[in-house]
Amino acid sequence: MTAHQGGHVPLRRIEGDLWEIPRHGGMKVPGRVYSPGPPAPDDPALQQVANVAHLPGILRWSLAMPDVHWGYGFPIGGVAAVDAEHGAVSPGGVGYDINCGVRVVTTGLDAEELRPRLHALAARIYRDVPTGVGASAAIPRLTPRELDEVLAQGARWAVARGFRAAADDADRCEEGGRLAGADPAAVSARARERGSDQLGTLGSGNHFLELDRVARIHDAAAAEAFGLFPGQLVVQIHSGSRGLGYQVCDEALAELAPRLASYGPDYAALPDRQLACAPIGSPEGRRYLAAMQAAANFAWANRQVMTGLAVRALLDTLGVSDRELGARLLYDVCHNVAKLEEHQLDGGVRRVLVHRKGATRAFGPGDARVPAPYREVGQPVLIPGDMGRYSYVLAGTDKAMRDTFGSSCHGAGRLLSRGEALRRARGRSIARELADRGIEVIARGRKTLGEEMSEAYKDVAQVVAVMDGAGISRLVARLDPLAVVKG
Repeated sequence: MTAHQGGHVPLRRIEGDLWEIPRHGGMKVPGRVYSPGPPAPDDPALQQVANVAHLPGILRWSLAMPDVHWGYGFPIGGVAAVDAEHGAVSPGGVGYDINCGVRVVTTGLDAEELRPRLHALAARIYRDVPTGVGASAAIPRLTPRELDEVLAQGARWAVARGFRAAADDADRCEEGGRLAGADPAAVSARARERGSDQLGTLGSGNHFLELDRVARIHDAAAAEAFGLFPGQLVVQIHSGSRGLGYQVCDEALAELAPRLASYGPDYAALPDRQLACAPIGSPEGRRYLAAMQAAANFAWANRQVMTGLAVRALLDTLGVSDRELGARLLYDVCHNVAKLEEHQLDGGVRRVLVHRKGATRAFGPGDARVPAPYREVGQPVLIPGDMGRYSYVLAGTDKAMRDTFGSSCHGAGRLLSRGEALRRARGRSIARELADRGIEVIARGRKTLGEEMSEAYKDVAQVVAVMDGAGISRLVARLDPLAVVKG
């Protein structure tokens, strides 16, 4: 090991692109950071990695993926597993956009043949899938009973109502598109009101719906199992639980922050109030988990409805049959969630609560929790990039199961604040720059395009290279954007 230290966070290299923050102060475990080269020791996200290591019941390490950046409480790109009986659940370890996630839908179409129709396709999707802050009315407002069903059933609610690429969509979602512990009654009236007319909407910020081309195959066997081939048109959707999930998080933080000391000295000693948390088995902990799981189910249903809307847009605009389109969900992963899972620890199987905030599940080959078509090669790991470059499909590995509780990165990771990105975009036409590179883009306004320009993000190719090099998730395919719909 070699030492590298500066600022307030000590770092030492473990191997390759893996760095460690040794235990110090009240840390219960070390921090581990995947990074291409030494992380900047004064990066506030590193201090957050160290802060998370104070969580009651945390096991092995506080982890950070190579797309890590500062967030609320937990860094975005953070992973922490706690003992299911004696650990704490932290809303900041999930984030405000509960089950923000991504899915890829494959087709049987050649992307280049469709290039003359790209604008018409993007315009139809933009018409049918509402975008932007407060987006609503993709489908009729849900009745209270229908909302209860969505919160309990997740993606399966939408599949049963015809919003689908194929009949087995839900089986190709993480957790089957539904967390069983959800309790609709734990979701407040205000959260329910915010979500009742937002199902099937994209939202704003970094959320998008893209038409992509499979530009490169890195692993032929895994690509075949995933149904990917060179030049193929695929659809990528990135969105979450909208206002409903935001409200669930906001209310939980407001409830827990003033009560920390009442749960005992470990809670009172947490170095950051944004790590507000509660014992998993406490009434407050159980209530948050039940509401969070319901919000996660809402997010899966949201992406599922958008899938149905996008597939219909392709069918109608292109004038092809279902068979000719050949739409099939490759996979759907969430990257803002806390989930009860079983993992191998200390020579045995242990039940843990894994917080993944800006991190993607990446289970390895042979795991029964991976859908049968992918079990031999590992779980699909979907990593969106920025709208001007590329995204990646990877596969989970055995090493991820040993080293990261089956977790990988989730995206490119922001480099610039939204304000700084807007400053640098001043006087430029981001839409024209993208058009000059052959990328159609339709957005609610120029501000979003400035905030989301490529320079605002790390290069996702470098991020996934760290995961591939570390053996955490291996490269399968690169997806290049052809048409992008933004909020």
